[in-house]
Amino acid sequence: MASLSPLSVLLLVLSAHEVICQKETEMDQEELSGLFEFMGSLLQDPTWDQTYPQPCSDTPWPGVECESTGQENPPRFHVTRIHIGPDILNPPCKTTAKLSHSLLKLPYLKALSLFNCFTSSPVSLSPTLFGTTLSSLEHLAIESNPSLTGEIPPSLAVVGTLRVLCLAQNNLQGEIPNTFGGLVSLEQLDLSSNNLSGSIPEEIGDLKSLTILDLSWNGLENEIPSSLGQLQFLQKMDFRSNKLQGKVPQSLGQSNRLVLLDLSHNLLIGPIPETLSGLQQLEYLMIEDNPLGSEIPLFLGSLRKIIALSFSGCGLRGILSNTLSSLQNLSALSLDNNSLNGTVPPNLGALPNLDHLNLSHNQFSGELIFPQEFIIRIGKRLDVRGNTGLCLSQELFKNRNVSTTYLETPPCLGTSASINSSRTWAEDHNPGDGSTLKPFWDDERGSSSHLIGLDQNLCFLCFVVWLIV
Repeated sequence: MASLSPLSVLLLVLSAHEVICQKETEMDQEELSGLFEFMGSLLQDPTWDQTYPQPCSDTPWPGVECESTGQENPPRFHVTRIHIGPDILNPPCKTTAKLSHSLLKLPYLKALSLFNCFTSSPVSLSPTLFGTTLSSLEHLAIESNPSLTGEIPPSLAVVGTLRVLCLAQNNLQGEIPNTFGGLVSLEQLDLSSNNLSGSIPEEIGDLKSLTILDLSWNGLENEIPSSLGQLQFLQKMDFRSNKLQGKVPQSLGQSNRLVLLDLSHNLLIGPIPETLSGLQQLEYLMIEDNPLGSEIPLFLGSLRKIIALSFSGCGLRGILSNTLSSLQNLSALSLDNNSLNGTVPPNLGALPNLDHLNLSHNQFSGELIFPQEFIIRIGKRLDVRGNTGLCLSQELFKNRNVSTTYLETPPCLGTSASINSSRTWAEDHNPGDGSTLKPFWDDERGSSSHLIGLDQNLCFLCFVVWLIV
């Protein structure tokens, strides 16, 4: 037998290595056919399986990712991620797209995301689409699908491995399944911008790993469950634009990792519980457009990390105390469309980061005392319109460096104080707190009796001039 040349040996080795590599890149045929069927039910391209016959190896597609478990001999690739959206395809799906049950043939799938896929034909989430077969699924995001209708299937709770569940910006109806309390690994739950109704399930409080809870822009009713105070890792709670009623539960003060709390545009009543003073990590507190009908909570001054605070249109009454002047990180404060009275605390103008201040349409009175530098810096983002008892100092009103016409606030009566004086005009002319200052049209000296006397004097003067002539 003739001996092989070194070149022949090398060719044999390379050929054997190629065979081994081919075996390593093989996919299970059942899984591969399931992928082809699932993609075929969604994508516009009917030849997708021919264009990408080996999507995990030789003909990769950017929306499909695969992994090898390393526990099989020979090793095989398995589909672990499917993403379809406008960032990959335009349009991302065909007009007759639907969710095929072939998804159940992909048991190693970890992440499925479908964005703007169902836009024409009505599609629903089948109760049998999600089951124990998808035992590896951790991330499910089906977003921005206007023709995705129907109810959220309770069977989703069977997928106990889910860490992220996002069904936002669809057209889903019905109630939130109380079976979701079984998703003990869930970290993010986003059901915002749908047409969901009913109550927020008490069982949501059992999701102890939850960091994000977004149920905004739905039609949810009744009270906020007190069980949500058990969510010790929660950082974002957004219930904006629903029909929630009753009081804010005291237990929410136990969620001391909250960074954002948005309860705006609901039917909540006051007062705000003092227990919320425990939210020392809170940066955004938005409760606007709720019929609270109470005073501004004094504990707000202890929330030192607050950046944005909004109580617009909440029926607030009473005075605006100096408690908010300690919020050094405050950037936006909205207290408009309430019934607040008294004077505006001057210390608000000393907050270094305040860039938006809306106090319009209240019952504030007296002199508005803010530093010139503050008014110049904040400009038109300072809104004090609709406070008929409020006025500006003469000094500020006449200062050419300050444009105050947009404030729509008249000058206070009296002579302006000296520029170098440390006392304000209010202190010089009103021994009290300055709350008695009025705009010129409210002063009694402008009454009709004074005007009549002035007219008589003018007439007598005209008569004397006529005699002289």
